[in-house]
Amino acid sequence: MARITANENVARLVPYVAGKPIEEVERELGITDIVKLASNESPIGPSPLALEAAQTALQNIRMYPEGSCYVLRSKLAEHLGVPENMLMFGNGSDDLLHNLGLSFLQSTDEVVTGAPTFSQYRAACNLAGATMREAPLRNYTFDLDALADLFNEKTRMVFVANPNNPTGTMNTAAEVERLLDRLPERALLILDEAYYEYVESGDYPDSIQYVRDGRNVVVLRTFSKIYALAGLRVGYGIADPAIVRYIDQVREPFNVNSVAQYAAAASLDDPGQVKRNREITHAGKELLAAAFEQMGLDYAPSQANFVFVDFGRDSMQICDDLMRRGVIIRPGKPFGTPTCARVTIGTQEENERFLRALKEVLG
Repeated sequence: MARITANENVARLVPYVAGKPIEEVERELGITDIVKLASNESPIGPSPLALEAAQTALQNIRMYPEGSCYVLRSKLAEHLGVPENMLMFGNGSDDLLHNLGLSFLQSTDEVVTGAPTFSQYRAACNLAGATMREAPLRNYTFDLDALADLFNEKTRMVFVANPNNPTGTMNTAAEVERLLDRLPERALLILDEAYYEYVESGDYPDSIQYVRDGRNVVVLRTFSKIYALAGLRVGYGIADPAIVRYIDQVREPFNVNSVAQYAAAASLDDPGQVKRNREITHAGKELLAAAFEQMGLDYAPSQANFVFVDFGRDSMQICDDLMRRGVIIRPGKPFGTPTCARVTIGTQEENERFLRALKEVLG
C-alpha cells in the first residue's frame, strides 16, 4: 500500500494523555484497592436523580438522541437565567473547544493563552494551523496583563481557564475586565470555567454578564466535575446566538447522547448534591494544604477540586512510587512542570491514604 500521510495540521497534534485508569494499574502491577486522584473526578458520584433519569433514558437507546438537547437546553436556560439560543452543547467542553477552532480560526491567526494550562487549547489551535502564543503563569496564576501584551492584529482567540487547570488558581473580575478592555475587536475570549462551581472567592467574575452585554466572550462549563457525569461527557457553552449558530453548523449530529442529556438535566434538580460536593472538596483542600505546609512543600492556592503541589524534585518517580502503593495522582511532566503534580480531592479516607503514602515515599 502506498504510504499515506495526514495533513500537516493533524500531524502537529499531540494525543491527549489522560490520568492513568485504575484498571490499567491493576493489570500492570497486580494490585487492587486503588485510589485514583488523577483526573479531577467527583469523590461522591452523581445525584440519585441523575442516575434515575439515566436508567429511564436507557429504555429508549434504540432511538437517536434529541439533536438540539431540548430538555436539557430549557432546564439549563432557566437555571442560568439566559435565553435558550445562547446555549450550545458538546460531548464534553473539549468538543466545543474543537468546534470553536474549526469555526473561527485560520492559518494566519494567532491564539493567546497561558502556560501551563489545559492542553486542548493548543489542539484547537494546531488543527486550524494557527500560531499559539503563550505567557508564563505568575505565582501559578494566569498573568492576564502579560497575555494582553501578546495581542496584535493577528490575535483571533484567547483562552483563559478560570480556575486554571492544572494549578487551580483563579483570576478576579477586575483582572478579566482589564483583559477585555485590551481585547482586539476581531478576537474572542474563551473563558473555560469547568471548575467554577468550586470557587469560594468573592472576586470571581460574572462571566455570563459579559455575554449578555455583547462582549466577545464565550463561556464554557461542564457536567463532568461537580455534577460527577464525567463518563457521560456533557459540556456546554454560553455565547452570543450568532456564535451558537456557527457551532451548530460544524458540530457532529447527535453529539450529546440521550442518557447524558437526561442525566445532566436531572442533576440541576439536586442542589444538595452540589453543596455536599463543595463541602467535601473544601475540607479535602484544607487537609492537603495543612499537610503540604507541614512537609515544607510549595503548593498553589486552589479554587478548584484539586491541589497543584511542587515536590522540588522529579515528580514522575514520586508518582510511580505512589502508584505502587495503590495511589494514582497526575505527574506534572505533561504540563511542562516536571517537579510538580496535581492531586484531585477525594473522600476523607482517600485523602488521608494519599498523605500516608506520600510521607512514606518522601521519607
